[in-house]
Amino acid sequence: MTETKYKITGLDCMDCASELEAAVGAMPRVEKASVQFFEGTLTVLGQEDEDQLRKLVNRLGYGLDDGAASMVAPASEANVLVGFWRYLIQQSETQLALIAGGVILLSFAAGGLGAPDWVPIALQILALILAGWPIARSGVVNLWVNRTFNINFLMTVAGLGAVAIGEYAEAAALIFLFDLAEALEGFTNERARDAIAQLKRLSPTHALRLEDGEEHLVPVEALVPGETILVSPGERIPIDGQVTEGQSDVNQAPITGESIPVWKGPGDEVFSGTVNGNGRLVVEVTRLVADSSLHRIIEMVTEAQSRQSRSQKFIDRFAQYYTPAMVILAVLVAVVPPLFFGAPLLNPADGTRGWLYRSLALLIISCPCALVISTPVTMVASLTRAAREGVLFKGGIFVEALANVRVFAFDKTGTLTLGEPQVVESKDLDCLGGRQCEPCDDMLALAYALERHSTHPLAQAIIKEAEARGVTDCYPAAEHLVTRNGQGLEGRINGLKMTIGNRRLFAQEHDIPPEVQEWVSQAEAEGRTTMLLCDGERVRGFVSVADALRPEAAGVVAELSRMRRKTIMLTGDNGTVARAVGDAIGIDEARANLLPGEKQNTIDTLRQAYGPIAMVGDGINDAPALAAADVGIAMGGSGSAQAMETADVVLMADDIQKLPFAIKLSAFANRLIHQNISFSLGSKLLVAVAALFGYAPLWVAVLADMGVSLLVTLNGLRAMRFKV
Repeated sequence: MTETKYKITGLDCMDCASELEAAVGAMPRVEKASVQFFEGTLTVLGQEDEDQLRKLVNRLGYGLDDGAASMVAPASEANVLVGFWRYLIQQSETQLALIAGGVILLSFAAGGLGAPDWVPIALQILALILAGWPIARSGVVNLWVNRTFNINFLMTVAGLGAVAIGEYAEAAALIFLFDLAEALEGFTNERARDAIAQLKRLSPTHALRLEDGEEHLVPVEALVPGETILVSPGERIPIDGQVTEGQSDVNQAPITGESIPVWKGPGDEVFSGTVNGNGRLVVEVTRLVADSSLHRIIEMVTEAQSRQSRSQKFIDRFAQYYTPAMVILAVLVAVVPPLFFGAPLLNPADGTRGWLYRSLALLIISCPCALVISTPVTMVASLTRAAREGVLFKGGIFVEALANVRVFAFDKTGTLTLGEPQVVESKDLDCLGGRQCEPCDDMLALAYALERHSTHPLAQAIIKEAEARGVTDCYPAAEHLVTRNGQGLEGRINGLKMTIGNRRLFAQEHDIPPEVQEWVSQAEAEGRTTMLLCDGERVRGFVSVADALRPEAAGVVAELSRMRRKTIMLTGDNGTVARAVGDAIGIDEARANLLPGEKQNTIDTLRQAYGPIAMVGDGINDAPALAAADVGIAMGGSGSAQAMETADVVLMADDIQKLPFAIKLSAFANRLIHQNISFSLGSKLLVAVAALFGYAPLWVAVLADMGVSLLVTLNGLRAMRFKV
């Protein structure tokens, strides 16, 4: 059993993809066939005969691209008109259509120059055969293989019907216009596919591997963790890794959506697809190319295309009944009025249209192409636009759902805060005031000497603050360290016994000055963790530590309030800290002391009270709540595989400011979908009514079908250019 992937050419509509998938899936020795319309690919599982597969695909009107380099990539052409022309002359079907167009013009010229009547008629029939043969072949083969009517078969019937009633010029023009409309729709879809494929072109195919001091150009697939590569200035980083030598600014926008380059040096992580700045970097590979951040993003966007939104599922079900119903209606229109009411079947001499002509117009608009494409093209454009901004939706269903959420629940640690303790205040009894206070710095230096070898998060906060103030060399490291029952630490510095610990420890063993008592009480009332320090003689002062708020958190909460969304914080921290954080950022409601399972239950309770709810968390310890929410949103980070697997939406840069963008993009996508569905149904209904009353010529029916398909495609692609 093998799986083979092919590139399909000439794939113009979603219905075409479904028909091709069904036809290939029915082949002998094919277990399963899958067509990804927006990738333009066919995946076959089984032991298929490639020659027979190619013949079937060609008979259905498509082509199998074997991967050979093409002359031109028309969809990539900057000038749309030039690109469309190249697209026309590279397709055999459109080449015939162009020749047919010339023959039609020649027939009109012959009629105008007084040629016998049979000359323009013969030319018009020739044009009909040239332009219509590929269409007729595809329609008949699909009917034979899949037992369904597609637009090509319906257009063939309409063309033959127009010939039967003597409308030769209209029959030829009808098929010619249909060919051009199909080509224009196919070209537009190719440009959409090309925009999506840009994600895949972000990562280089080769890298410079350093081996024994020499540089070797190798495929990125050959790199394994532990090997070293060289990234020159201005080049894209080919694979995830860690900088071992060099410094440079790296543009991470392709992965995280960050607009400002990030400075990288030894020990910093870099990601495939990002762009190196002006420095030369030596990078140790940390992941295989298949596990890289960019590869995971591409996989998620690709998989998301197959996860349908509710609107798309409804449209697909509707389309299953729409076309057969319209075909039956067309047959009834052709048969009932002439048979039971004496109405003319063919076009009367007075210039009005007979009921056969009217039924042909109905046949043309019975294809649901515009309706079927209206939702997925918008969703794929939205998914791609979001990915460029560093927001990953795991399917169109979540793009559609996010705009409908009215309540956003936030985890505290790592979501509204930075997730790591920082020194907020350090104050000595002899504090002189001001930003640079010698007694306060001296007290912090003593705290650093005690904590410098500790891995406790609170100790790490003191270490970072001491490094920032430049007081790490004031005292030697403490000796004879003793841990005091998890409440503190004591040791000797320059022969003196010193202690750092919480207020409970100091209340038992030390005389805390009233002034320090007041400082500590105030800090703890604000939700901070405090540590006091004794230098062996007296209590010198205190250090307060807190999980610092994200600078952008308050702005995001305010933006959500302006968007009339309710915000709730769910945290396992105590009520004092929860209230302090909630007040600081303007959250509507804070619920504290919640275990992971209790957060999940709270999500269910909130849904009953307010309706659809989204949970924003770090994607690991908030997994139950993320799964319970209608939309789970993870502060993923570029390298967080756990977060990417847990949530429905991932904010790649750990940037909560992307949340309002994601909501607005979701709302914009929903508006486009509603516009497309309304326009598709409305235009078809209008032309159907006009056709019944004899006011719709066949070319108008073509515009109502293929023209509307093109317009809804272009409208859906507006999501690619969405800006807040």
